[in-house]
Amino acid sequence: MTAAERLRVVVAGPDGQDDPRAVALARALRDSGAEVVLTGEVASAGRLAATVVQEDADAVGVAGGRPDLLAEVLDRLVAAGVDDVTAFVLGTTAGLPDGVRGFADGAAPEDVVAALREAAGGL
Repeated sequence: MTAAERLRVVVAGPDGQDDPRAVALARALRDSGAEVVLTGEVASAGRLAATVVQEDADAVGVAGGRPDLLAEVLDRLVAAGVDDVTAFVLGTTAGLPDGVRGFADGAAPEDVVAALREAAGGL
């Protein structure tokens, strides 16, 4: 796999770069072959969407965060002309907004990466 084919994922957590779930998710994704950008604390959906655009990410995930935040991020991305980003949350699979995928705590990292690669067109 070349660098151009690597899955790029922006990961955020409610406690920023020190959030243990976000750090664990970022490490697991990295170890499974994804290129990961671990953000600071999510101040707003606008800031997270801007990071996704700036990093040209294929996916954006929040570990243990609010799924509705990701729905707003997706809305902002679409408004910016970016409609090919997969949004996901780690920690819940129930009651998710449209367009947001959920993975239960303890989901195998390789399963998360495989689902994100599939959503990104097989990267």
